[in-house]
Amino acid sequence: MAKYSGPVCKLCRREGEKLFLKGQRCYTQKCSFERRGYPPGEHGRDAQFRRRRVSDYSRQLREKQKTRRVYGVSERQFRRYYREALKKRGLTGENLLQLLERRLDNVVYRLGFSESRAEGRMLVTHGHFNVNGRRTDVPSMLVREGDVIEVREGSRTRPYFKDLKALAETRTAPAWLERQIPKLSGRVVQLPERTDVDASINETLIIEYYSR
Repeated sequence: MAKYSGPVCKLCRREGEKLFLKGQRCYTQKCSFERRGYPPGEHGRDAQFRRRRVSDYSRQLREKQKTRRVYGVSERQFRRYYREALKKRGLTGENLLQLLERRLDNVVYRLGFSESRAEGRMLVTHGHFNVNGRRTDVPSMLVREGDVIEVREGSRTRPYFKDLKALAETRTAPAWLERQIPKLSGRVVQLPERTDVDASINETLIIEYYSR
């Protein structure tokens, strides 16, 4: 599947809820979802007044698409994560969400070092972060317990990273991550649990979709 390069606000409108894909803008009145909360398209405005029965398949598909868009992964990647989750012990749904949370671009976002996951992906791709002292430019890399993620020394003089400490202060890191804002670094103290993941995601519907 090709990478989506269109307006991301349309994705929120299509799913009928905010996915917070544009960082701080999503918390302001400039957010497109605040002004146009109906689905995009010619008949989108009429859809909010139209009553129709939603099938089980439709609910499963929409939940899968929503989760995929939140983490910014393609269908091929998402299906691969599902197959990996099947092989692991425990609940497949929780295993799937844990794999998505362990992505490096998501960890950068969770630490407060980027406004959105998309921005975190860009920063990692441009090589601004080290993992365990080594420069890493693979956003899909899965972190492990004990890994240390930090901004590279050569990147700290850039204007974005000079203002990064103020941005990070406004964000709360999850319990499975430990961060040191003055050093612009963080450490994985444990693998994420279900309570550390967005509660609005219904992983059961995703598993039902792929189990058809």
